[in-house]
Amino acid sequence: MPTASGHTTAIRASKVNGTSVYCSAGDKIGHVEDVILDKQSNSILFAALGFGGVLGMGEKYAPVPWSVLDYSEDKGGYVIPMSEEEIKKAPVYDLKDITRNDASLGAIRDQSYAYYKVPRAIN
Repeated sequence: MPTASGHTTAIRASKVNGTSVYCSAGDKIGHVEDVILDKQSNSILFAALGFGGVLGMGEKYAPVPWSVLDYSEDKGGYVIPMSEEEIKKAPVYDLKDITRNDASLGAIRDQSYAYYKVPRAIN
């Protein structure tokens, strides 16, 4: 079954990791560092969008709800329908904190889904 952009709904995580992410203006803002899964609900919690930092030092990760990302063949990456400024103001964390305590540390899930205005599935 295709998505809104015409792509299939199935994709390997290994193909997603490292993929560039762009803002709505088309500027590259980061990359998908990892895909965070919820084993109990069999769903994707979010993609960890890595940006900032130099040579892996000081990089922060924004947990972006998977449904926010739309793949663009023209860009060869994902587009978030927000400005670069909006994305860079999103809640960010160290990668290890995103999964600590099932992402409940500081209500990471709720903060991220609220920031991107995506309803959170009940689980």
